[in-house]
Amino acid sequence: MKLTKPAVAVVDDFQSLEPQHRLELLLDFANELPNLPVRYADHPDLLERVEECQSPVYLFVEVTDQRVQLFLTAPKEAPTTRAFASILHSALDQQPVDDVLSFDDDFPSMLGLTELVSPLRMRGIRGMLARIKRQVSEKS
Repeated sequence: MKLTKPAVAVVDDFQSLEPQHRLELLLDFANELPNLPVRYADHPDLLERVEECQSPVYLFVEVTDQRVQLFLTAPKEAPTTRAFASILHSALDQQPVDDVLSFDDDFPSMLGLTELVSPLRMRGIRGMLARIKRQVSEKS
């Protein structure tokens, strides 16, 4: 298993901070999740619900020319979940299919947030990652 170059940068950013400052960085990511394009915003039925998340999180993957395009949505009132969606977007969007399929499933633990957020939240990011990889596998 491996990480993409953007994922390594995210891990480095989190690991370079003291634990209390990691939560601040997490909240910064919550504000960076891109909005859905109109083709998905107008058709939420095309998105897959991530059942592992307490908050309503939806995602969709497109594969074009062996590159992954990732679309995620999470409510603004769920900043941790939204941040996790944004982190995965920054780590996996526009990456080659093979890199996404071989992406390390332990990536969420590498962020150094396990002691700072609930196990249920960690289950949510793992659920997002598993669904992303499954969709990429199905579409490539």
